[in-house]
Amino acid sequence: MLSGRHLLGIKDLSAQEIMLYLKSASSFKDILKRDIKKVPALRGRTVVNLFFEPSTRTRTSFELAAKRLSTDVINFSAPSSSILKGESLLDTALTVEALGADIIIIRHSFSGVPHMLSKHLRVSVINAGDGTNEHPTQALLDAFTIMEKKGGFEGLQVAIIGDIIHSRVAKSNIYCLKKLGADVRLIGPATLLPECFRDLGVKTFSSMEEGLEGADVIMMLRLQLERQGKGFFPTTDEYFSQWGLSNKRLRAARPDAIIMHPGPMNRGIEISSDVADGGNSVILEQVTNGLAVRMAVMYHLDERKEQ
Repeated sequence: MLSGRHLLGIKDLSAQEIMLYLKSASSFKDILKRDIKKVPALRGRTVVNLFFEPSTRTRTSFELAAKRLSTDVINFSAPSSSILKGESLLDTALTVEALGADIIIIRHSFSGVPHMLSKHLRVSVINAGDGTNEHPTQALLDAFTIMEKKGGFEGLQVAIIGDIIHSRVAKSNIYCLKKLGADVRLIGPATLLPECFRDLGVKTFSSMEEGLEGADVIMMLRLQLERQGKGFFPTTDEYFSQWGLSNKRLRAARPDAIIMHPGPMNRGIEISSDVADGGNSVILEQVTNGLAVRMAVMYHLDERKEQ
């Protein structure tokens, strides 16, 4: 069973807890194939999305997942909130809790915000991405997609490519995939791939061709230009010429390698369109699987809270 009533990161989860979410997601995905894609599992509960950063996939996915579980959903808009009047984030969250929220989903540009809120709130807190720290549900949906396509994780060669230093997706996936038995490689320019990542038990490469050799899973990352200063690489054209994924580079991986991307994609910078839309791509399947995974997360956290 789960050890806590929050999902703040993958780092502190056990492999057994991760697999509980993944196995439950499989059941919830079956529900999404029905004509009526809704179950009364969390009827009467209220879920609040507190998003302080732009989001399409994650916010919409959480909202739809909550509705599929029959909850009431409130989407919080920071620009129209009392935060602009000087109210603190904690007071805003406490107000939302006092209004009857059962689960608060938080995305914020500062690392550690979900952890801070979890210390002061009685309701369950789900981290939907905090700064450059973690994005746990993205890692879970990625793992679920890999499990569906590859059948397991032991010995899989997973290559994560791109803006590693700024990526909360990369960090959560490293923690998750290592716990499940996969071998993880990181590929990118040295400026975006500091040496400290080797302490996490991964291999690092600056050459795409060398790093992709024999890969079973290729996970591309978005260049987070909004978090970067200047000097990480000369131009985006130069970046694609060295670290973009093309069909030519894809030949270094295994023929049945799957291509993943958390989105949004910068086509022609991180990945070519023919690869993104090609037969090895599971990018849209990741989006669909995100619904099932987030249903599983909210279901189990609510179940844990009641114990």
